[in-house]
Amino acid sequence: MKPETADCLAKARECLDGAKQIAGLPLPQVAAREAYLAAFHAAEAYIFEQTGRTVKTHRGLRSTFSRLARSEPRIAPEYLTFLARAYELKSIADYSVGPAARPITDDDAARAIETAELLIDTIS
Repeated sequence: MKPETADCLAKARECLDGAKQIAGLPLPQVAAREAYLAAFHAAEAYIFEQTGRTVKTHRGLRSTFSRLARSEPRIAPEYLTFLARAYELKSIADYSVGPAARPITDDDAARAIETAELLIDTIS
């Protein structure tokens, strides 16, 4: 494993630990955001290990990860769609305002944390 890959995985685990701690508070939007960041860094680790390069945007990361991981049998197809769903949670947490804003529930956060952890374990 390349040192940069290990660094990305360490950051993924740090974000996952934060998401788990925050999940115990009435802040599901923050826990969901941290779960997305955990998955983001895990995908970043996979991309770096495969290509030796990083990507510059969230969209680029999702696209590149999907392209690379599609042919990897150990990476389940649901992880490819999870990054997009989790990014949506991050966007809601960061930018949604007003009475029409979709709330992030405790269940949303719990599912995001669980899937992010499985993704990190798979990539590790």
